Amino acid sequence: MTYPQTSPNTLRLLWVYSGSLAKSLDSATWLKTTAELRRLGWQVTLVAAGASGIQQIHGVEVLCIPQPNIYFLRQAVFHFRVLGYIFTHFTAIDIILFHEVSALWLLPLRLLRFFARRRNPILVMDTRSLPMDSLLHEGWKDRIRRYFYFWVSWLGNHFADGRLAITQRMAAAVQIPKHKLWGHWPSGAEPEHFLKAQSERRWSLPSDSIHLIYHGSLHYERNLMALSRAVVLANTKGMSFVLTLIGDGNQKEELQTFAAHTQGCIQVLPLVAYEEIPQFLAFSHVGVLPFPDEEKYQVCSPIKLFEYLAAGLPILATRVVCHSDVLGSAEYVFWAETSNEDGLLDALQQVWKSHAQLSKMGQQASASATLWTWAASAQKLSAALQKGCQTISPL
Repeated sequence: MTYPQTSPNTLRLLWVYSGSLAKSLDSATWLKTTAELRRLGWQVTLVAAGASGIQQIHGVEVLCIPQPNIYFLRQAVFHFRVLGYIFTHFTAIDIILFHEVSALWLLPLRLLRFFARRRNPILVMDTRSLPMDSLLHEGWKDRIRRYFYFWVSWLGNHFADGRLAITQRMAAAVQIPKHKLWGHWPSGAEPEHFLKAQSERRWSLPSDSIHLIYHGSLHYERNLMALSRAVVLANTKGMSFVLTLIGDGNQKEELQTFAAHTQGCIQVLPLVAYEEIPQFLAFSHVGVLPFPDEEKYQVCSPIKLFEYLAAGLPILATRVVCHSDVLGSAEYVFWAETSNEDGLLDALQQVWKSHAQLSKMGQQASASATLWTWAASAQKLSAALQKGCQTISPL
């Protein structure tokens, strides 16, 4: 891999992602932040699953390591191959940044470091989300993942050199000790990527329908059925909304069945590539975030929120702290005070009454997006890693 000119004191970071970044819905977290860290002068080797060798994924160099498609075994094989790479480059790595799935295999490197009498590589575990599956729809694999998650989180609290989290609320939720917490860095967006959505949008006239959009996981716990029912009910009351749901998940089939009987006001579309998201946002007027007020959402930093802002969309959101911490008293947001059908219907009525103001609200949303970029997130991550490394005692 090639990197910008760096100073002799530049830290060398190995960042391990245990899945395929070519397929991940939130791949921008790793790809865009890596690109920004490299612009800051970091030497970053981003490792992910994929066809062997260095690949260009959305314009970012990634070292891909093959991963078999066998449950659990795929992670073991992938991480043993990652360990092989680490052993080969052991003296050329200053920090290994990883997530819960990788902890079981990477935390034992502390023993190797001890016997080699080396300070590096420093092991840092980053937490981006809590288990998201609803207990009502949880299968045995989901249950295993949930137990595994909290077990390795405990391991990280005790054996990682440092920990990071997506938000301060997340750090508290997983009980990261104060002396282990190096910092937190939220999600973001790439404003330039969404300029097309702003330039190509045609705002609806008072006689036109208002187009709502949601893109992401179509899981039961995302509360999308309640939103869909609220849209249908709003239309029976003289309003006119079209809701487009884009993605994949365990409730997709149920949503499609419901949508088939709504005369087109609910549309369920397949997952689209990151590059195609702006063109769908361009045909929309309001971005929706209908999440319920549960801990797994209270502690998160949803990427789609920042992408809606970057695309110049007003927001309809439930009053969950992951939304209110970002949006505050912004004039371009329509709040649903509850996540049930009634609360979402009330928010839709607010949107309909503000039909003529949506364009202005979109401009305000776009202006605020400059505060929530991947560049800003990368600067927070860089500062946290640099500051944390200074707390690690030399041998």
